[in-house]
Amino acid sequence: MKLVSFSTKDGKIRPGALAEGDAVVDLSAGYANTLAAITAGVTSIEKPGSYPSYKTSEVRLHAPLANPPRVFAIGLNYREHAIESKMAFPEFPVVFFKLSTAIIGPGDAIVLPKNSNEPDYEAELAFVIGKGGFRIPASAWREHIYGYTNINDVSARDIQRSTSQWSLAKSFPTFCPMGPAIVTADEIADPHSLKIGLSIHGETLQNSTTSELIFKIPDLIEYLSSITPLLPGDVVSTGTPSGVGMGRTPKRWLKAGDSVTVAIEGLGSLTNPVVAE
Repeated sequence: MKLVSFSTKDGKIRPGALAEGDAVVDLSAGYANTLAAITAGVTSIEKPGSYPSYKTSEVRLHAPLANPPRVFAIGLNYREHAIESKMAFPEFPVVFFKLSTAIIGPGDAIVLPKNSNEPDYEAELAFVIGKGGFRIPASAWREHIYGYTNINDVSARDIQRSTSQWSLAKSFPTFCPMGPAIVTADEIADPHSLKIGLSIHGETLQNSTTSELIFKIPDLIEYLSSITPLLPGDVVSTGTPSGVGMGRTPKRWLKAGDSVTVAIEGLGSLTNPVVAE
């Protein structure tokens, strides 16, 4: 199932699911939002014809999960990205947070803030927790995954370098594009063998596979849950491959007028225009 948040002409944001035949099934009669659907463990729709539905051309898609309890993000989790960042491979996962106020959906504009001159892009595979838990063993990781989605971990590199704490540099408004859907785990046989890439105006700047992750999803679940209980709806963005603007010569920062697309195999693509504040 592909879980989405959508609105129609009335502007009310509802939970839904993408269905065959270019349709969006409305799940709002049973669930207040997508977090409620995730918490309830909804991964399929029985008798989709019994629900109200809309053509995709009649709706606007929003971030599939605008109100996660937390957005964990993992830094330096691809070997080649650590190398281009001129940093050592981490011995333990590098964890920071992106504030939920940074989340936007497909088609929403990334707004470049006035107080940063080095805004960067980062294509990332994110997983969403379904069943929460504390001190989850790596061997049980599949029991706790609800699904997967695209994230662009937009980053203000100059702000990031000014402090040892990365979260604020990653949390300007609009710095967490997500979507277009959360694809439930049953549709992704192996999240560690997916093509992942990012392009700007069709020019490929990142091109890798999730097999290159240093800390795989079981490792991340075990590590994070050893410190804090994971909650239904928690989002974990697993890191970015090489090719970011910071690692290029010359540097390639985001600029107004760009159109940035993150594409991960099986998850569709996430495109956002870029504008100046």
